[in-house]
Amino acid sequence: MQITKDTVVQFHYTLSDETGVLENSRSQDPVLYLQGHGNLIEGLEKSMEGHQAGDKFSVTLAPADAYGERTEDAIQSVQVKHLMGAKKWKPGMVAVVNTEQGQRQVTVVKVGMFKADVDTNHPLAGKTLSFDIDIIDVRAASAEEIEHGHAHGVGGHHHH
Repeated sequence: MQITKDTVVQFHYTLSDETGVLENSRSQDPVLYLQGHGNLIEGLEKSMEGHQAGDKFSVTLAPADAYGERTEDAIQSVQVKHLMGAKKWKPGMVAVVNTEQGQRQVTVVKVGMFKADVDTNHPLAGKTLSFDIDIIDVRAASAEEIEHGHAHGVGGHHHH
């Protein structure tokens, strides 16, 4: 079965930039997602189209097709208590904050007693990224998955 809109895809990946490997999913469960619903960065989702289980391929994405270009004036001041992911914060650490658009990764620039300056650019913004993809499985999505807009199961979305 080929990857098309409304198929559920299970895959492993290695993510690299010009400095080397940034992430590798092979030490955990494969990633599970629903094709055509914006669950992956746009360039990666487009490159998956038409592949099938057993395919291995590489794709290099310019910033515009990945996490976008960096915005230089993206520094915001937030209360330290709103930073999630660690107890003690230092410049360069990546934190998660809740925003009106959902959770977002930010990079700590400066930390005070109660407030921190954070860079709201995604940590991978402005980078050209290379993905080595290994498609494990492709199946038709259930009506419930299509209705919810995401895959269900190990490596996907779990409802509690």
